[in-house]
Amino acid sequence: MSDTFKADRSVDSRSVTSQDEDAERPLWGATRDAMAFSWSCWRCSCSGPRRAAGCCEAHCSGWVGPTVLLCVYGFCSLLRPVDPFLTELLTGPLKNLTTHQVTTEVFPIWTYSNVIMLIPVFLVTDFLRYKPVIVLQALCYIAAFLLLLFGSGVRTAQCAIFIYSTGSAADMGYFSYIYSVIPPRHYQRATSYVRGAVLFGYAAGAMLAQMLVSWGGVSLSFLTVITLVSLCAALLTSFFLPMPATHVLCPARKHGSAVEETGSSGSSSRSHDSFDWTGKCRSTVRYVGRVLKRLLWDCRDCYSTAAMVFVCLWQAAGRCGFYQVTNYVQVLWEYTQPHVNFTAYNGGVDAIATLSGAGASIAVGHLPVNWSVWGELVLGGFTALIAGSLFLMDLTNNIWLCYGCYVVFKTLYMQLITICTFQIAKKLSRERYALVFGVNSFVGTVLQTVLTAIVINTKSLQLTIISQFFIYASYFAAIALVFLVRGIYTVLLSVKHTHADSQAQTPATQLPGPEGTRL
Repeated sequence: MSDTFKADRSVDSRSVTSQDEDAERPLWGATRDAMAFSWSCWRCSCSGPRRAAGCCEAHCSGWVGPTVLLCVYGFCSLLRPVDPFLTELLTGPLKNLTTHQVTTEVFPIWTYSNVIMLIPVFLVTDFLRYKPVIVLQALCYIAAFLLLLFGSGVRTAQCAIFIYSTGSAADMGYFSYIYSVIPPRHYQRATSYVRGAVLFGYAAGAMLAQMLVSWGGVSLSFLTVITLVSLCAALLTSFFLPMPATHVLCPARKHGSAVEETGSSGSSSRSHDSFDWTGKCRSTVRYVGRVLKRLLWDCRDCYSTAAMVFVCLWQAAGRCGFYQVTNYVQVLWEYTQPHVNFTAYNGGVDAIATLSGAGASIAVGHLPVNWSVWGELVLGGFTALIAGSLFLMDLTNNIWLCYGCYVVFKTLYMQLITICTFQIAKKLSRERYALVFGVNSFVGTVLQTVLTAIVINTKSLQLTIISQFFIYASYFAAIALVFLVRGIYTVLLSVKHTHADSQAQTPATQLPGPEGTRL
């Protein structure tokens, strides 16, 4: 249930020298300086006089330290062995909930509360400068799993899922933190490291859970305890993250300008020996207004081309379908093979699917494909394969075939979402990555909310889990049809332009009259 949300960034706020960046960046303390210097020297390519002058600290420690901490936090926060067996935990003897209660009353809370919390968390994240939101995320996850461990009943489970969804909404703070403390020249490397740490953490947690359940015979409550220990380690790591010196959506104002804006009200408050709450409220309202205005202008610029709109459409729609499937696939597995005389292999399947998806994501970056021409057709074709795997997963009564279809589904999705990511990145400046990805995630969550309300919480339908997955497969089939049509149109248009360009390069004397005249 986790995913990514981000914020916009200004070029001017980062167009400073490395010395200015180091001067603005808060200190971590004497111990951190010594450790960061030694680490940066090992990583840095500086040698000779430059290394002796300590330039590697100025060039490397500014991004290596926060990146390492973010990777450790991401690994620990996703090392949650109980996640692949969450449905079994809730429906088992420990919590004794029915499958219908989990499907229709507990899990939908995550979708509804997540879409409600996204906007306020998005605005508060930049206002608080990211680090407090990351700390809040770790606290929310700990509180949620504490309720799952010690609580009982539907209401307690709903409360735990609501708190969990608040932590999921705070993902934007975690991934946007990269853009607030790391220089732009290191965005690509830092993002890849953080993404890799998150995927490896989830896969390690799933594999650990499978080994403990299959070979160790441990209870699911013990998996919850391990999850809490890992989350406590993530919380401890979050305290060591440096606080960003500036905002990303709206750069911090100079001290003098702040004094000018609060001028008379500030002096009045000092004369009355009280806080000028009115002035602070006005300043906050002005700040939010500037942020929203800038977001609207940037959104208009970012979504100004049809190619960008279609790629972002797949990212949002694919996210919706992916989380809808992953949230309820354990219920389908339970229906296909009741875990009475069968050892569930949910953790191993999740680990294999995550690792194969990560490998596919890496491999797709090395394919010699002209993505501007063939990208939409590739998205449509592989989305059709996703739809086919879901149809097969829905129709089969074999749990192993169901497991295999899920591995195919998750692998293809992670591959396609990687294609969308670098297609969007090529069309944007780095300062706008966070905004576009955040908007796409929000649109995907809204679509997921609508789909949940129709498929799961419509009382007149009363759909079984088999019928629900048939709708999810049809949903991806519809996406595939749209992108196949769009992809074929794009390829034909490219062929037409290529043919026209080849004709335009022919000497005018060899062309017929009208063409020669035009040239």
